[in-house]
Amino acid sequence: MKRIAIFVAVVLVTLALVAWTSPSLVNKIKLGLDLKGGFEILYVAEAIEEGKPVTAEALKETANSLMKRADELGIAEPEITTEGKDRIRVRLADVKNEDEVRKVIKKPAELTFRGPDGTKEMLGSDFVENAAKIGFDQTNRPQINIKVKDPEKFKKVTEKLVGKPLAIYLDERQLSAPVVNTVITDGSATISGNYTFEEATELASTINLGALPLKLTEKYTQVVGASLGKASLEQTVRAGLIGSILILIFMIIFYRLPGFVAAITLITYTWLLLVVFDWMNATLTLPGIAAFVLGIGMAVDANIITYERIKEEIRSGKSLLSSLKSGSKHSFRTIMDANITNIISAGVLYYVGNGAIRGFALTTIMSIVLSVLTNIFFSRMLLYLIIKSNKFKKPSYYGVKEAEIRGL
Repeated sequence: MKRIAIFVAVVLVTLALVAWTSPSLVNKIKLGLDLKGGFEILYVAEAIEEGKPVTAEALKETANSLMKRADELGIAEPEITTEGKDRIRVRLADVKNEDEVRKVIKKPAELTFRGPDGTKEMLGSDFVENAAKIGFDQTNRPQINIKVKDPEKFKKVTEKLVGKPLAIYLDERQLSAPVVNTVITDGSATISGNYTFEEATELASTINLGALPLKLTEKYTQVVGASLGKASLEQTVRAGLIGSILILIFMIIFYRLPGFVAAITLITYTWLLLVVFDWMNATLTLPGIAAFVLGIGMAVDANIITYERIKEEIRSGKSLLSSLKSGSKHSFRTIMDANITNIISAGVLYYVGNGAIRGFALTTIMSIVLSVLTNIFFSRMLLYLIIKSNKFKKPSYYGVKEAEIRGL
């Protein structure tokens, strides 16, 4: 009675936890533009000054600048990633004024240094590329060391603004307003203030970006209407629910008690995957849902392999407990071989792929790990509690007929 009580308690607590938290988890999941509507653009980046290289640092900082612009435009949860040596992919979901957003997004970032009256005294291109570095003053506070291309021009600017601020702007957003303390003649200067290390690093990166600005050319564009995205989501969810219900019915009919355990573990697996998605703040896309469904299929496959081995052991005349141990042991290697192979394949896809392919690969890897935890170890624990309770001894409870059992 004790073990069956533990089994019932574990199942009830698990299902209650799933039922209680699932609505909020589902509502918090971010949807990609293929499910929510919006547009995706792949940009090719090149230096504004002819002959200048597109460095990895400049590409990354340009992507960061695009992210800030999207935030300033009020776009919720933009996805902006670098790809290869000179490409940036922008995904913006639920955008109404598409033309305006595209115009603002692709405009090159303009870094300017302005006097108190707003006059543009210097441009980002006046600074030596990648010369802005982080240093520390005598009190160990972070500062930014910079260097200009034309020391004479910088000298005239500092002569004009001694004792006044020379504000740093990215587009129309003020980043900092350091005060010019003295005339600088050698073209090298230090920007100091009450910066944290992260703030100083960001400012140095922005100055380096302004010294090598990039222009963006659209290479590929995809637009998904909000109604189309909503229809895709509804159809996908409906198909997933119907498929899942059919799978659970199949498992219970063909495997009886083990099938019921499989239903519990599959529900737990699905819930855990939602928890991980929420924890990672991941964005769900159609390829991600495809990987999600594929993971359910692999989880069912793991259960079928295990239960068929257990049924074979029962047919051979072994006790239920021996059949569970032996069947689980012999099926474990087969299941793990398949899962490890799939993880390797998904890992390669993640490494060489981009965008939606990476999302598919990452979801596949997560689903495999969670499947092993729930549909192998959790399932085995629940079956162990059932068998050790001595309440369900008939082979028919495990999908085996008495006539099929061979004597040892």
